[in-house]
Amino acid sequence: MTTTVTGKTATTLLLDGTAEARALRTKVAQDVAAAAQRYGAVPGLATVLVGNDPASVAYVTAKRRAIREAGMRDMHCYLPGNAAQAEVAAVIDELAQDSEVSGILLQLPLPEGLDAATLIDRIPVSKDVDGLTTASAGLLARGAHGLRPCTPVGVLHLLDGAHVELRGAHAVVVGHSALVGRPMARMLLQRDATVTVAHQHTVDLASLTRQADILIVAAGVHGLVGAEHVKQGAVVIDVGIHRTPEGLEGDVRAHELRGIARLITPVPGGVGPMTIAVLLTNTLLAFKQERTCS
Repeated sequence: MTTTVTGKTATTLLLDGTAEARALRTKVAQDVAAAAQRYGAVPGLATVLVGNDPASVAYVTAKRRAIREAGMRDMHCYLPGNAAQAEVAAVIDELAQDSEVSGILLQLPLPEGLDAATLIDRIPVSKDVDGLTTASAGLLARGAHGLRPCTPVGVLHLLDGAHVELRGAHAVVVGHSALVGRPMARMLLQRDATVTVAHQHTVDLASLTRQADILIVAAGVHGLVGAEHVKQGAVVIDVGIHRTPEGLEGDVRAHELRGIARLITPVPGGVGPMTIAVLLTNTLLAFKQERTCS
């Protein structure tokens, strides 16, 4: 769904992630109700929160609310910020063995001193609803079936909903994190886009991003990309989110792109809502796959 912003020379459409996510969540809730009738059970999502980082608490709270609204089981686990690696590992191992847990989400970042990668890899690939384990990354790299990271999948939902042609398009991904940038690039390649990956340290970033038909910015750097980085008529997806005195803003200086970008995601209300919606679809998918295989 889109809304219109008029610039000096052209029209820029805003990709409404809130509306798209609402439709996706409604569909998930319907499917969960149907699953309850068929299987006599509903998916359960276990969120694991270590410590009291304010942003992490807010994110987990939003995820748990969405879980309940979809009719799923909210199976939250909290550990104090001084929890040892072995304590967190034991919780994950217990959830991995629990047949009522369809998906496990370890909220990041973890407190200092904990090895996130090792803990994530304790999550069974069948319950890896964040798509972050080494096994899930390997399935994605091979193009094999598996659960995918939520944010890149959400971006593809937005692009498909706006009928953006990926095949043959030049997509530039700014950011190379395991959470967004790298899986995003692989997913675009699998859709036959021509993909370039850059980041905040890329020399002459603007000369590269100006080649993009589709520009996905996930560098985690406030205001990194502006008018000088974007060619006329490009599609711009802003994955970043930053709290500023003026409110929430992204990695893109969106006000500069009116009349330049053909489509752009707002912050807030763009990619963010899609991430939670896809988390629900991944949990439902994990639940169905477990029932199919058992």
